[in-house]
Amino acid sequence: MEIAHVKQNPDGTWKEPHSLHDHLINTAELAAKFASKFNSAEWGYAEGLAHDQGKTTDIWQKYLCLKSGYDADAHLEGNAGKVDHSTPGAKLAEEVFGSQIGRILQYCVAGHHAGLPDWYSDEQSGKGSLNYRLSNGSTDGIKKQFIDLLSFAKPKQSPWSFERDSLDMALWIRMLFSCLVDADFLDTESYMNPEQTMIRSNYATIENLLVKFNSYMDEKLKTAAKTEVNSIRQTILADCRKAGIREQGIFSLTVPTGGGKTLSSLAFALEHALKHKLDRVIYVIPFTSIIEQNVNVFRDALGSEQVIEHHSNLDISDSTPMSRLAAENWDAPVIVTTSVQFFESLFAAKPGRCRKLHNIANSVVILDEAQLVPVEYLNPILQTMELLTKRYNVTFVISTATQPAFESREAFKGLSKGSVNEIVTNVNEIYKKLDRVTVLCPTDLSTVSEWNDIASEIEMHRQVLCIVSDRKSCRELFKLLPSGAYHLSALMCGQHRSDIITEIKIKLKNNEKVQVVSTQLVEAGVDFDFPVVYRAIAGLDSIAQAAGRCNREGKLHKENAVVKVFVPPKKSPPGILRKATETTVNMLKNGLESPLAHENFERFFSELYWKAISLDVNNITSMLNSSELTFQYRSASEKFRIIDDSMQKTIVVPYREGKKYIDLIKSFGPERRILRKLQRYSVNVYTQDFVFLKTCNALVEIAPELFALESSIHYDDSFGLSVDDQPIDPDKLIL
Repeated sequence: MEIAHVKQNPDGTWKEPHSLHDHLINTAELAAKFASKFNSAEWGYAEGLAHDQGKTTDIWQKYLCLKSGYDADAHLEGNAGKVDHSTPGAKLAEEVFGSQIGRILQYCVAGHHAGLPDWYSDEQSGKGSLNYRLSNGSTDGIKKQFIDLLSFAKPKQSPWSFERDSLDMALWIRMLFSCLVDADFLDTESYMNPEQTMIRSNYATIENLLVKFNSYMDEKLKTAAKTEVNSIRQTILADCRKAGIREQGIFSLTVPTGGGKTLSSLAFALEHALKHKLDRVIYVIPFTSIIEQNVNVFRDALGSEQVIEHHSNLDISDSTPMSRLAAENWDAPVIVTTSVQFFESLFAAKPGRCRKLHNIANSVVILDEAQLVPVEYLNPILQTMELLTKRYNVTFVISTATQPAFESREAFKGLSKGSVNEIVTNVNEIYKKLDRVTVLCPTDLSTVSEWNDIASEIEMHRQVLCIVSDRKSCRELFKLLPSGAYHLSALMCGQHRSDIITEIKIKLKNNEKVQVVSTQLVEAGVDFDFPVVYRAIAGLDSIAQAAGRCNREGKLHKENAVVKVFVPPKKSPPGILRKATETTVNMLKNGLESPLAHENFERFFSELYWKAISLDVNNITSMLNSSELTFQYRSASEKFRIIDDSMQKTIVVPYREGKKYIDLIKSFGPERRILRKLQRYSVNVYTQDFVFLKTCNALVEIAPELFALESSIHYDDSFGLSVDDQPIDPDKLIL
């Protein structure tokens, strides 16, 4: 019997080997099941049968026994290094199915361990490219009965006619790859760790979740205060429930800040999923700093076991078998993740990142605070969104108070004209009713307000929030405020920020004195309710989001709730943030009377996208658009980086419980359970900051490539991590 896997029991005996024949059949059936969601079952079945054909050879069977210790007498002639079993299976796919079908399957089969490859390589050797591997690979030694088994697969016809000059074919292959990787992992897990398999997918149905959600909302509405704001929230909720039965597609949910988007969007998603028999709801949130808040809301409404929180600051590398088996595959009914995790996964090459992609099919995806979708990758993102809607049964909801202009127009290729359908029945009326602040903009936009002057104004208010655009400005202003003021930035770990935000909310609720200076991290999802908000001039969307932290519950008369915009001593950070500020200044100079009016935002985003250097800064679409099927998957994955890994490092800090978890890692190694706990105690810094801390002997490597702060003088309970002032703002790193 040919063996796929072996495992040694704790007592030193060996478990019955995992039959390779059974593994191929089981993987094929699972991959076919997954791919059936996008009409590609026969392709999933074929790749499942092909993926481990290279393991049928005698040399690989000997290699498995030698490396595992299963057979002490096993030996290999010559080099006993790693034996490649993926390339023979990929090459066999072409021999059995022909060049075109074979090429499609080859990307998946050849990459099911190492990741989706480039067709060709710019490296001198080119050895990592699929072209090189196939040219130098061989099917010699693959046993005939397994070749005959593969020939039973019938992947003869593509599920649809692929669009030319688009990402259509490349995305389909990546989805097939996802089906194969997840099926391979799951069948391997069923042998290696059957106990884990038993507890998978033990979730409630969408129908049961909707019943639970409706019951939760009924109780919530019974105790809600009878205010105009709550009345409007109920109107928005009703619109979302009603819209849930509409046909699938791309929707916008345009609601002013404080309008209750979080629960209303969940109402739409559950109604829509039930109507169209969809599998799950995926929430995509821009900042890790607000994930916890939203997750808690969803868990209160649906039950903690039904909601999976997934962001990857400290995920174990997926390069080892155990970490691959532990990777999340998004099979829960509600997923809450980050923009970085979601969008980078859509262009990923590694198996661990791609494994979950097939579970995006047949789902509702809510893009929360959608105005923060990264502009420099807007072209490939919008193309992929439209393809997911058209091909993979995905409904998107573009949810924000400041709706970006994503539809196509002159000189902008976006979503198809007229493809975005609004959920709220009367957006303009809602905005007028929720217009509950007075925005004061400077009459002279060239006159700078010094920090001393801003600090003096802040001191005059008992409850006030001031938002600036970079961490240096935040710290400078904070130092000028009296004792007892609060500071918030991404140089504080997630747990630290959460603790401070909780303290601030308690003081607001108890009508105590509370003065806060923060970077823009509070502008999305942090439901502060201040009577006065100051905002350093920024993009119009940022000003509107800042205004959402003022008079949120509408308890004050509009004239008493003030948002004051000022020109700070330091310009906005270079790049898209500065261009956004310049666009706003230009609009104000041209007589913008009501900065928060709904109709302003289409003009603002249209101008901003036109000013952007590129909407596909690294030419991702050209790497993944090929009529010759010569895709550059690995290169595209390396280039699609919302956060540039080469410019940043993650360190963990001994803030409160963080010290205990750091000590556990030192004692027991990087266990996944402890690493997930440490996510709340991590800070992302740019490389130059990391080097500065190492030079100061402030860091210790507690696990491979995992560094912890040792020096207590470099972490302050008021403002977090102390590093040399650098020109780039790490708040951009918390997406």
